[in-house]
Amino acid sequence: MTEIPKLNYDEKGLIPVIVQDYRTNEVLMMAYSNEEAVKLMYETGYTHFWSRSRQKMWKKGEESGHVQKIRSIQADCDDDTLLVRVEQTGVACHTGNPSCFFKLIYGNTDQTAAIIPELIRTVEDRKNNPSEESYTCKLFGDETKMCKKIVEEAAEVALAVKDHDEDEIAAETSDLIYHTIVALVKEGVDLGKIYGELTERHS
Repeated sequence: MTEIPKLNYDEKGLIPVIVQDYRTNEVLMMAYSNEEAVKLMYETGYTHFWSRSRQKMWKKGEESGHVQKIRSIQADCDDDTLLVRVEQTGVACHTGNPSCFFKLIYGNTDQTAAIIPELIRTVEDRKNNPSEESYTCKLFGDETKMCKKIVEEAAEVALAVKDHDEDEIAAETSDLIYHTIVALVKEGVDLGKIYGELTERHS
């Protein structure tokens, strides 16, 4: 087993744990773990926490089946908070929402990356629950059209760049991202593979 680093637990022996989706970095939930729970995460590869209300250890998804397979664990600069990236089965929140952070109480999430996991979920839903009226479903049913749209939108991005038109670059890039996500979902391509390729290129 990988050696567990020394962590700074609070006066109650707890450490905050922020959980993110490993594919999209969407924040799924926040909970607390004690030293034993952290040890169990290292030993089992699944998230474990300490319930402050019930005063007991719990494994995420032990009853619902919505377990979280750990992809990575990081500590902050003071070693008193953990960031855990996971492969989420089902939803993270007991309310049935994908993330516990679904209540907007200030501002808005426009022009943020919050749209990416939402878009992926919508496209996946169209794949699992097809509708004749859905444009996405029509792309799923016509592979040639789907591929042509990717080529077309990529060309539109290039032309917009050539024209130095910021609004058009943004609009055409949005179309390209959407059509590419449709293709990725249709083919069942794990985003982790793409990140792995990017990591190799980065290094």
